[in-house]
Amino acid sequence: MNYNMTLPIVKDEPWLEDYAKDIYNRYERFTNALREIENEAGSILEFARAHEYYGIHFEKLRNGWVYREWAPKAGALYLMGDFNQWDRSSHPLKRNHRGDWEIFLPYSTYKDRFLHGSKVKVHVVAENGALDRIPAYILRVVQDEQTHDFAGQLWFDQDYPWTDQHFTSHQHKKQPLIYECHVGMALEKAGVGTYLEFADQILPHIKASGYNTIQMMAVMEHPYYGSFGYHVSNFFAASSRFGTPEELKYLINKAHDMGLAVIMDIVHSHAVKNINEGLNEFDGSSHQYFHPEPRGYHKGWDSKLFDYGKWEVKQFLLSNIRFWLEEYHFDGFRFDGVTSILYLHHGHTDFDHIDKYFNDGVDYDAVIYLQLANKLIHAFGADKISIAEEVSGMPGMCRTIEDGGLGFDFRLAMGIPDYWIKTLKHKPDEHWDMFELWHELSNRPQKERTIAYAESHDQALVGDKSLAFWLMDKEMYFSMGIAQENLVVDRGIALHKMIRLITVALGGEGYLNFIGNEFGHPEWVDFPREGNEWSYQYARRQWSLMHNSELKYQYLANWDKAMLAIINQYQVCNSPHAIQRYVDAEKKILIFERADLIFIFNFNPSESYFGYEVPVAQSGSFEIILNSDDNKFGGFERIDKQLNYTATQENCLLMYLPSRVGIILKKVKS
Repeated sequence: MNYNMTLPIVKDEPWLEDYAKDIYNRYERFTNALREIENEAGSILEFARAHEYYGIHFEKLRNGWVYREWAPKAGALYLMGDFNQWDRSSHPLKRNHRGDWEIFLPYSTYKDRFLHGSKVKVHVVAENGALDRIPAYILRVVQDEQTHDFAGQLWFDQDYPWTDQHFTSHQHKKQPLIYECHVGMALEKAGVGTYLEFADQILPHIKASGYNTIQMMAVMEHPYYGSFGYHVSNFFAASSRFGTPEELKYLINKAHDMGLAVIMDIVHSHAVKNINEGLNEFDGSSHQYFHPEPRGYHKGWDSKLFDYGKWEVKQFLLSNIRFWLEEYHFDGFRFDGVTSILYLHHGHTDFDHIDKYFNDGVDYDAVIYLQLANKLIHAFGADKISIAEEVSGMPGMCRTIEDGGLGFDFRLAMGIPDYWIKTLKHKPDEHWDMFELWHELSNRPQKERTIAYAESHDQALVGDKSLAFWLMDKEMYFSMGIAQENLVVDRGIALHKMIRLITVALGGEGYLNFIGNEFGHPEWVDFPREGNEWSYQYARRQWSLMHNSELKYQYLANWDKAMLAIINQYQVCNSPHAIQRYVDAEKKILIFERADLIFIFNFNPSESYFGYEVPVAQSGSFEIILNSDDNKFGGFERIDKQLNYTATQENCLLMYLPSRVGIILKKVKS
């Protein structure tokens, strides 16, 4: 077989020709897995309905509640809760040949006992003992304030009055400008924010700032608040610490009414190892949902790893995806830890040879699962968005499955924030390499779309620093007053603006910002824990800094808003890759064109240049539409904003380029 003629990715990427067979085999493994699903369930959409079978449901025909659980290795299961005074033996479930357990509660008998809001658990008798567990498909989990014990809570359908029937995220998918956020730490108060507070207080800021998509962290229930939501225990339960399911629906519905798409940070890369709260050893075995150890344990994360090759696990996870899309109207997902999913070594290697993407430690079952997940997401809705948090650079990550890829719409450009942090930590300004900068921000496959970002929550966590803190450090505590002169702050504000502009303009087909970092939020993110005496001091956002007219934070907020207005108006991220026009390594000048705009950067820390020749692709006059030296952005007003620049016969503009400035030009219509 001529594999080169089979899948388009090989035609488009000649360097993959020697791996055409591997890519074809990857595609064939997927088609075989999909065919098996379709033969069994009719379609992948029907296959992803396990949550409608398992868990607790009211059946109208039988007029009562049924509870089902998959626990093949268990010896006995008993439903218990407020309805039976927590009796561990009075309500046994019956087992069928597939390892499914079931109990039926007639409405006539239990209508006054099996109540909305009451608590339940399932008592599981198995090889690991007799333990009280939380049902795997439970829709809500709450924690007792006195005992701190978690329990499932009956939460019957409230028939939420959605008003977003006409909302679609098609336009957002063309150019997602993402606001990464965490509901609990979104307010200024020293405490946990709620879905309602976020909807009413934070969504208006996001909309006014120019973002079109929010990415919600920590939605799925997790027992430890400080895990940032990455140690999930209950995959079908929206975290109750922020409010009720209806309040989360209110948030999403309001976002849609405001024209904002909502994507969820979905954690299918691992699960909390806790036995009391999570799935670990649910049926008494070590390998029900997860691989047996050591393969089933992630040392770095202290968590359990799914067996993606097991039929029931694939159905559990795919049903989880459909559930969040259907029940809560999410517009897509950012998949956490994709590199860890893909490789048996979880990415702990140097990807210094193409072979490592196909034959060195690749978990083929995991690759198939991710392809199936993307197939499901796009079968549910063509406008739905899938983003991979992936650092290895596996070829085809964001190509369609039919092209030979994994089917994601976007990959996070994780190398860009790493590059910025490395540069700020280890290179003085005069040693910044413009060619290296161009390469780091522009080096990506032509047909694979990327979300660029200068920093996310990863860079803001305790133990690291946000960009603003790397740039200004302790001076942010004492020298941010607008009347104060401080060289460290001047440099920090100037570079903060330039870094963001060049990242969004050059780095990808979408853009991401972590909540509050648009105005240079000081300090780090640190959730309440024993090491900080359970303080909320660093698990909040100090919006008052941005709104204080006496402080310089407002300048960065103004810049971010103006920058995104240009990105939106000219669809910069939705345009073909940038074309380099000029690099001056010695003077630290970088000039490129994208979306018919000219982007000019002078990263020189001290030198300004008069009459600098800026090459353009066409003759005519050009005007400045954005200039980081504008005083409303904390600049020094060194550029005459009223001037137009006319190209010479050599198609050059003669311009004054002050030090540490970013400028955008557009051609004046004749």
